[in-house]
Amino acid sequence: MNLATTYLGLPLRNPLVVGASPFCDNLAAAVQLEQAGAAAIVMRSLFEEQIGLEQRALVHYTESVADSHSEAASYFPRFDEYQLVPDHYLRQLERLKATLTIPVIASLNGCQTGGWIDYARRIETAGADALELNLYQLVTDPTLAPDQVEGLLIETARNVVNTVRIPVAVKLSPFHTSLPYFAHAVQDSGVAGLVLFNRFYQPDFNIEDLAASPTLRLSDSGELLLRLRWLAILSPQLRCSLAATGGVHTGDDLVKALLAGADAVQVVSVLLKNGPQAITTLLEELQCWMATHEYESVAQFRGAMNHRRCPDPAAFERANYLRILQSWKI
Repeated sequence: MNLATTYLGLPLRNPLVVGASPFCDNLAAAVQLEQAGAAAIVMRSLFEEQIGLEQRALVHYTESVADSHSEAASYFPRFDEYQLVPDHYLRQLERLKATLTIPVIASLNGCQTGGWIDYARRIETAGADALELNLYQLVTDPTLAPDQVEGLLIETARNVVNTVRIPVAVKLSPFHTSLPYFAHAVQDSGVAGLVLFNRFYQPDFNIEDLAASPTLRLSDSGELLLRLRWLAILSPQLRCSLAATGGVHTGDDLVKALLAGADAVQVVSVLLKNGPQAITTLLEELQCWMATHEYESVAQFRGAMNHRRCPDPAAFERANYLRILQSWKI
């Protein structure tokens, strides 16, 4: 049974990729994931703000994004609060490459162009097989027009692509007025793939201290539905690789993501909950499903449920929306 796939031009032994997470901080944990069957691994993100701190440019950065309040500098973590500072990040990348046989994908997280982009070249020199660019931005400024926001993100992606020779993937948010248009624009910037989707972590309120409480909640299978919809819509339209991330916890979830058109499927929460052996379980469940349905390779069924065979995708989506709302009766 052939589970092989290609992602970002990289041949993978199967579609399961460990998403950006703390697992790469520990060599032993990374080795366990490879032994369990992971086909590639993504390092946790190196943040624009970390690089700015190392370059002693934090004051300029905070003034440029939040000069309305002197308290802005206190919002960001201190230098010693980051798990891997920039130089340590590069050394850890070199150790991972020397230890693992599977591709190691580095990750940069930023939202505006600047000197931090030059770090992509250092990541390439350290041996990364690819780079995942996480364009995490939550717009709160009402004077920023959508085309300004998206134009800056596209410019950032293009600058990173032009800085390195290794393939670059961009991790997108689902919150765009016309996601297909934006996805095509990002693809046209030269990236090798898109990752669907970034998770916007929702802060809670502490009603005793009247303070916001940053809260990290692990995903569940319910989050996969948003990914399935957009994978099914985008996969027939785009020539670049597509990865699903968020909501894959069972073999059925993995199969669904592949049916929707994913080239690779990233997992994190299921590993944090169940450990590296979750990779083995997911792959076994995938093989069981393939045997039951008489598929000999992932390539035979990947994208079988996307919109390629749908003559009018917009009408299809609208019709299903109406049908589901009519299904409830009292």
